Amino acid sequence: MPLMRMIARNSSVAKFVLAGLVDQPELQMPLFFLFLGFYVFTVVGNLGLITLIGLNSHLHTPMYFFLFNLSFIDFCYSTVITPKMLMSFVSKKNIISYAGCMTQLFFFLFFVVSESFILSVMAYDRYVAICNPLVYTSSMSPQVCLILLLVVYGMGFVGAMAHTACMVRLTFCANSLIDHYMCDILPLLERSCTSTYVNELVVFIVVGIDIGMPTVTIFISYALILSSIFHIHSTEGRSKAFSTCSSHIIAVSLFFGSGAFMYLKPSSLLPMNQGKVSSLFYTIVVPMLNPLIYSLRNKDVKVALKKTLNKKSFS
Repeated sequence: MPLMRMIARNSSVAKFVLAGLVDQPELQMPLFFLFLGFYVFTVVGNLGLITLIGLNSHLHTPMYFFLFNLSFIDFCYSTVITPKMLMSFVSKKNIISYAGCMTQLFFFLFFVVSESFILSVMAYDRYVAICNPLVYTSSMSPQVCLILLLVVYGMGFVGAMAHTACMVRLTFCANSLIDHYMCDILPLLERSCTSTYVNELVVFIVVGIDIGMPTVTIFISYALILSSIFHIHSTEGRSKAFSTCSSHIIAVSLFFGSGAFMYLKPSSLLPMNQGKVSSLFYTIVVPMLNPLIYSLRNKDVKVALKKTLNKKSFS
């Protein structure tokens, strides 16, 4: 792989040390068990939702197809970050190799960018379902859903490659301490001994696209959805539509709000401690809450869960 060869050729340090979330010894073990619980909840929730959608044929619709992929993305990028984060609470030095750091950076960016676009695709899916229900089947055919999914993962790959390729061109200082719990863009740029102008430009351009395009899509979709909802005469129909929109808007606000706060501000205006707290939302909190937000308030998922449990009990 060209990127891995570039990493091996340009590496100026053999390893990095991740500082972790906090430096107070008395907080290490309580935080370890807290975030371990978060991770277990995230894994069980997302894998459970993936299994539930896969086992129940009546959930094999575009809405749940995208929800299936959202849960897969949440599970993957949480797994890329959280286990290494937990090491910082129980190890004196949480060491990660240079190649390991660049690999974590690539996959983290791949999944986090993919999440931003899958959220926008889900908003578009709801727009078609609510505003154009008569053409929903043809507009969201399996072929269209597959194309949209390829765009989601394609944008994730392009965004991750752009950032990682720029990062491996830098030379890092002898002080290899990264003031973060993961290999993220801004903490790594602070350790560079060479100019980071190109990297910062790429951050504003690529992150602007990866946040801007989905945000515009979501806003337009929901503006049209709200306009359509106000024309619904049935109170029950309005309530159902508002319920679907509110869940998605909450998740979108948490994800995009924390991401924009982290990346679309100059690093000099955002202390790293605030950056850590901000990144906790989209790396830990959002993947954990998404199964609750998108499924437990959904009647179809509740029915599917009851049927699945009843089948197992009967067996």
